[in-house]
Amino acid sequence: MKYIDDFRDPVLAHALVEQIHREATRSIRVMEFCGGHTHAIFRFGLRELLAGAVELRSGPGCPVCVTAATDLDRAIALADVPGVLLATFGDMIRVPGSRGDLQSARARGADVRIVYSPADAVALARENPQREIVFLGVGFETTAPGIAAALLQAETEGVPNFSVLSLHKLTPPATRAILDAGQVALNGILGPGHVCAITGSAAWEFLPREYGIPVAISGFEPLDLLAAIAALVHSVICGEPAVINTYARGVKSQGNLVAQDLLARVFEIGVAEWRGFGDIPASGLHLRAEFAHRDAARRFSVAVAPTREPPGCRCGDVLRGVIEPPACALYGRVCTPRRPIGPCMVSSEGACAAYYQYLDH
Repeated sequence: MKYIDDFRDPVLAHALVEQIHREATRSIRVMEFCGGHTHAIFRFGLRELLAGAVELRSGPGCPVCVTAATDLDRAIALADVPGVLLATFGDMIRVPGSRGDLQSARARGADVRIVYSPADAVALARENPQREIVFLGVGFETTAPGIAAALLQAETEGVPNFSVLSLHKLTPPATRAILDAGQVALNGILGPGHVCAITGSAAWEFLPREYGIPVAISGFEPLDLLAAIAALVHSVICGEPAVINTYARGVKSQGNLVAQDLLARVFEIGVAEWRGFGDIPASGLHLRAEFAHRDAARRFSVAVAPTREPPGCRCGDVLRGVIEPPACALYGRVCTPRRPIGPCMVSSEGACAAYYQYLDH
């Protein structure tokens, strides 16, 4: 615990909080992109500590939440195809599509398996040569390299019955979409530490350059977050927007070149649909043409009925930072973690789940 405790020192935390309040001569609105940051901020009570100086607003940093209902419907339809075994991370099981979720598909007989890594899905394909194994690829730049590696492993080993439904998304274009929409005024961005470990801090240089907004790359402990917020406040008040890497122990300017090479070998960048946003150009990772035989979207033709969103659910507005969860009429009344209506209440990284867990209960 020694090294974790180093980043939870109450004396240092108190000094940073005082510094932020001292320097913030006006209220600073900061959006944290990462769902892990959202939960850490609530867990450590940072919103309350910084009230009056910094307003923290949650963004679209939950990959489960931003997965469009159309894509979820396609995954559920794939699970119903005879002979298909759908492998997925556990956080996708209860995410609602238009007419159910993967858990209900499993209840009616679909073979849906929870795996802990993409390599587990390749192992399932190896062990079940008579079945078609489809891995549901959901996530940002953090998880996509592992899935790329698993696909290349299946290629090397000659495992023919493994394919991927790639719903991966890239984070910077979503931030650009929020700023271009102009629905929420932001003074700074908390850069997602785990994503930036892959992309590098340089991937966010467009924000100070094009929008005049500073970015502070942050880790996930209290001192990480407070140091990043303090850097943002200083940058805003001084009028000197920049990318500030306060998570240097995990993030380098150039990022993880090995992981980036994996992504470039397997994926190409294209348009992707985001819940609450619609189509965002250059924000999706699609399998390259040479891996068409591994692309579940091309290999399996499934009928997907027109999408319908849950009436009254404002998850999309939450993801864009336009509202906070309590502003949704369903929140905490008919939509709870036990009976979720929208994905923001399902996922462990969802903003609605964070509000419910740490503020209301």
